[in-house]
Amino acid sequence: MPRMRIDFISDIVCPWCAIGLYSLEAAAARIPGLVLDLHFHPFELNPDMGPEGQDIEEHLAHKYGASPAALAGTRQAIRERGAELGFEFRPGARSRIYSTRSAHRLLHWADDAFGAAVQRTLKLALLKAYFTDGRDVSDPAVLLEQAVAAGLPEAEARELLHSDRYAAEVTEAEAEVHAQGIHAVPAIIVNQRHLIQGGQSVEVFEKLLHQVMTEAT
Repeated sequence: MPRMRIDFISDIVCPWCAIGLYSLEAAAARIPGLVLDLHFHPFELNPDMGPEGQDIEEHLAHKYGASPAALAGTRQAIRERGAELGFEFRPGARSRIYSTRSAHRLLHWADDAFGAAVQRTLKLALLKAYFTDGRDVSDPAVLLEQAVAAGLPEAEARELLHSDRYAAEVTEAEAEVHAQGIHAVPAIIVNQRHLIQGGQSVEVFEKLLHQVMTEAT
């Protein structure tokens, strides 16, 4: 059974990261027997974001200079892509953008202590909490709820969220990503050799996965 390592570099509040993940997994599902060994790595789009977050319209207009009309068009395109992949970007849910440092600390712990499958479950839960349910993914209470739902032990998760545990590891992982020249997400590294960036279509991912499988034989 073919097995492929995927290092998926992304942020929780990045809609194209959600699209990229669901598109990649849909592509893998088209290839009989293929198993993805998924590992998620941190990338904070806004590492200096304060605890109060920021209005999403204000943030995007300031960061990218996008007009209200352009933002509305992008939101519609994102919702349509998500719907095609079975992921709901609920209108109005993403009204603010938040710091994701603690979410990344949780994800690092999940992989380190419990393995890739648990980390993936938590990642999907966090994406849904933010984009579908409009939750504050910097709030320790929200993060604790998602961690427990993903199968992580409640007492340890609570302790982590009220400490700076894994903060150094997240910082180091982000530095490594930047050192590789990666400054935008999603960035997906296949079998530690092939880099593909962006929320690509299922067909593009499928072609790459087939190419990598052919090279491996």
